[in-house]
Amino acid sequence: MSIDPRWIVPDWPAPPGIRALITTRGGGVSRGPWGAPPNGEGGMNLGFGSGDDPAAVAANRARLRALLPDEPCWLKQEHGARVVDAESVAASPAADASTALARNVVCAVLVADCMPVLLMDVRGRAVAAAHAGWRGVAAGVLQASARALRARLGDPAAELIAYLGPAIGPEAFEVGADVLDAMRGTLPQAQAAFRPLGSGKYLADLFALGRQALAQGGVEAVYGGTESTYADPQRFYSFRRDRVTGRHAALIWRASD
Repeated sequence: MSIDPRWIVPDWPAPPGIRALITTRGGGVSRGPWGAPPNGEGGMNLGFGSGDDPAAVAANRARLRALLPDEPCWLKQEHGARVVDAESVAASPAADASTALARNVVCAVLVADCMPVLLMDVRGRAVAAAHAGWRGVAAGVLQASARALRARLGDPAAELIAYLGPAIGPEAFEVGADVLDAMRGTLPQAQAAFRPLGSGKYLADLFALGRQALAQGGVEAVYGGTESTYADPQRFYSFRRDRVTGRHAALIWRASD
């Protein structure tokens, strides 16, 4: 089985042995709101609890699993900043990021507007995946992920690279002043990523906030961050746009070959 051509293989300077993949809306068996245009069939919804038929989600996960060296380290995502070691946790730990040093251990997050962030060190010794919605960014999940990678490597100066996957774009992410206030508590330059709309509302640039957070964590080489889930219903699920919708997966691992 080969990777569906509609899925995303990150375009970044990954060293040999690093594999990364982000699924999109097509390539599975889900139907209806969880399906794919134009006929509402063939959706690659990977999220249990999204309202989809659990059998369809299981079938979609089986299709994905056939392309991977092992079952992904699925997380019980809580919009926080906890990072776990993917090699040593029980099934579905409560966390929003995982790291891996061992080969063929797959770090994974599920998203449908929140920003998936993949990380690795430039020598290809370790990888991480983080679920970074606004609450997670405000909580410091990206800085925590960078610290965890370096700590596991025993190299506080390790040079890291990040890739920002599809997320709700700045043209659609309307938020209140509470989000700006939360970001200011973590990111001194947060104001620059908010465009005022009046009446206490703003358009927030989640990609820009992610880059600020990564820079704070010492990650300057950042790729991606150009595709809006909200703006492209043909390719992506979006909770803000549709409410009833599926979930994409972003995955990264160190291959054995």
